[in-house]
Amino acid sequence: MKDSVHLPAGSTVPTDLNPMQRKAVLYLDGPCLVLAGAGSGKTRVITQKIAYLLRECGYAARNVVALTFTNKAAREMSDRIRGLVDARLTKGLVVSTFHSLGLRFLREEAEHAGLKKTFSIIDSTDALAIIQELLVTTDRARLKSVQQSISLWKNGLVDPDEAAATAMTPSDAEAARVYRDYSATLTAYQAVDFDDLIRLPATLLERNPEVRARWQSRVHYLLVDEYQDTNVCQYRMVQALVGSRAMFTAVGDDDQAIYAWRGATVENLERLTKDFPGIELIKLEQNYRSVQRILTAANKVISNNPNVFGKKLWSSLGEGEPIQVTPMDDEEAEAESIAMRISAARFERRAKWSDFAILYRSNQQARLFEQALRELRIPYTISGGQSFFEKTEIRDVLAYLRLIANDDDDPAFIRAVTTPRRGVGNTTLQALGQFAQDKGLSMFGAVFEIGKTDRLAPRQLQPLEHFARFIQNFQARSGRSGSGRMLSGSGDLFAATDGSGLDSPEAVATGSTSLLLDELLSTMQYERHLYDLYDEKPAQSRWQNVLELMGWLKRKAQEDEFDLLELVQHVALVTMLERGDDEEPDAVKLSTLHAAKGLEYPHVYLVGVEEGLLPHLGRDDEDVASADAAEALVQRIQEERRLMYVGITRAQRSLHLSWCKRRRRAREYVVRERSRFIEEMGFGEAQTVDPNPGMDARQRLDLLKTLLAKS
Repeated sequence: MKDSVHLPAGSTVPTDLNPMQRKAVLYLDGPCLVLAGAGSGKTRVITQKIAYLLRECGYAARNVVALTFTNKAAREMSDRIRGLVDARLTKGLVVSTFHSLGLRFLREEAEHAGLKKTFSIIDSTDALAIIQELLVTTDRARLKSVQQSISLWKNGLVDPDEAAATAMTPSDAEAARVYRDYSATLTAYQAVDFDDLIRLPATLLERNPEVRARWQSRVHYLLVDEYQDTNVCQYRMVQALVGSRAMFTAVGDDDQAIYAWRGATVENLERLTKDFPGIELIKLEQNYRSVQRILTAANKVISNNPNVFGKKLWSSLGEGEPIQVTPMDDEEAEAESIAMRISAARFERRAKWSDFAILYRSNQQARLFEQALRELRIPYTISGGQSFFEKTEIRDVLAYLRLIANDDDDPAFIRAVTTPRRGVGNTTLQALGQFAQDKGLSMFGAVFEIGKTDRLAPRQLQPLEHFARFIQNFQARSGRSGSGRMLSGSGDLFAATDGSGLDSPEAVATGSTSLLLDELLSTMQYERHLYDLYDEKPAQSRWQNVLELMGWLKRKAQEDEFDLLELVQHVALVTMLERGDDEEPDAVKLSTLHAAKGLEYPHVYLVGVEEGLLPHLGRDDEDVASADAAEALVQRIQEERRLMYVGITRAQRSLHLSWCKRRRRAREYVVRERSRFIEEMGFGEAQTVDPNPGMDARQRLDLLKTLLAKS
């Protein structure tokens, strides 16, 4: 490798690090900011630095923490470290996501955070259901908008009072009102949402000196990956953890900051240089992924953005083949043409299907490409598909586990008590919910009190009480005593009359978490429920998903020695952090640009590179009426340019851009213009390339068949 350096005798730091990588690994004189360009080996730098801290600098593993944003990235780091350092030296090392560390923090500091140790973590679907109940609307766009506003407020450490005070429009004021009620609802449920896993630790660290001192005494060195993706809340959490010692390395790339819409702020990189004036700045500019032509195009595009630090990628992998820019008649022609080109290129290059990726700005673009690939029998996978943990049957079973772990979890109660059906209808639930609200109880807790009133008829009350006994039995078997509540009625604990299977005495069998999971699945009779609800084939498929879930839960419980509560909290994190982390099959990858960040492919087809789509412009952007709106548009274009930069730098060997001369909107075609980013890459009109000029889709297909016939 170019620019290798000679290290002192006895050092175990690899000698094939380039000078800047080596400097980043060895620097320990204070805070350090590593500006790591795309493909510059940042993960290697982080893992080598951790190894250096443990092997040669005397740091105990329990005092070193490395943070990133996805479970996949955390696992990759952990695997690499295990290959570098003796296992005895890594005991206690924390390599995790921000949210996993936040969960660990809240488990330990639950009392200080005003939580029971049995708190629940609700996912975005359950959060949206709560917001819908508070907002009293079925307008999904409005619900999503309010949910996004609440998330941004939490990520910015803005509480409901501040949100209400700064609301500029009636819509903002309504969202702030919902935010207040939503927060009160979560408190009543003894639940936290995904954003709270960072917000609560950050707030507690800042406000509680005892807690702050305890955690600062643990974290002697902190490493943070993808620092440009941090939000205000995460930045403040990092500040509180490192304290005045300020021993940390932050690794990031201001040119790849593409998550402003979810609260991330690229200014956090610049803020580090102001909050820590003596910080060491190190730039990683040598790219080990892409050929030079691709990097030159990326450098030209991003140079049109204001740049605080200045960085220019370069490669020693050669100049590479020319970048192709192809105009298409419309989106159907674009999809057909690219599918055929990929099929031909696989044959010509002797490549695998997984060497190819089609990247686009919006998920809505995927449908036509799916159709075109299916037409040519090209295997593909698509990012952003339904997660395993979002499947109905998986959410049904997990609702029981959530409720057993925390019976104040109202969303889990509603789902579990109605699945399978056991005679509890909407009228019963509405009456129970109103009673719970009047008395300040959870819905589960209300079951134990409502029988003392005339709010429910005996036929409505009986299945609720029976269900409550069933949950309490499992709480007892799992070591969770629940609330200690007793039902007003007496009678046989298992006197079920609803045919749900909850009358089985096996429900009280003692045993490990694995045994409890088997008992739960058996007594709830979920398999029978599926076959009653669906035809045989879909029912069998859904039941297999449930069995797969149970097998995975049992393995996690055994491997990590989780009790039921820890297992439920771990699953809640996985459902929100893991999306398609399994090994990819040999198939073309369809992905949004946002989802492609951090990935790389030999051959990339970047599609829909046209004004209004990339850069994406909302209808509000088309008529800029004020200085504030104009400034917002400038910021939007800059972020879209960074997104273009991310797309370009996913390509290793070849890059193909396409744009449509017209695109269908509703029932009409709208004339489109090629993106300004194409010109910024250095391609004028004369340089636009069509490798098969004059051919329509049918002629291209005939050409492909001829090529394949010769193989």
